[in-house]
Amino acid sequence: MFGFLKANQKSITMQQAQAELLKDRAIILIDVRMADEYIQGHIPGSMNIPLNSIQDIKTKVPDKSARIFVHCLSGARSQRACGILNTLGYTDVTNIGGINSWRGKIERG
Repeated sequence: MFGFLKANQKSITMQQAQAELLKDRAIILIDVRMADEYIQGHIPGSMNIPLNSIQDIKTKVPDKSARIFVHCLSGARSQRACGILNTLGYTDVTNIGGINSWRGKIERG
């Protein structure tokens, strides 16, 4: 179904993402890990949409031009999710890698 990644897929480091998130509060931060992983610890303000249900983003983020940052644990699932989001018509999607590189506050629950 979805599996091919576009060569023009955007990515930045987690450090760059942290700086951008501080500057632009309108960025939508999507965590594509499973719900149990998200509960164990997530970036404050992130929205959990697991990779296996990423198509559900249409109801949560209907604006396909919204600026979206996507992350997971290490960056692999977020890369796949970005490809799927591009295929779904989202135009400003950036892979920011894995939460294991996040150097800020982590929320639990």
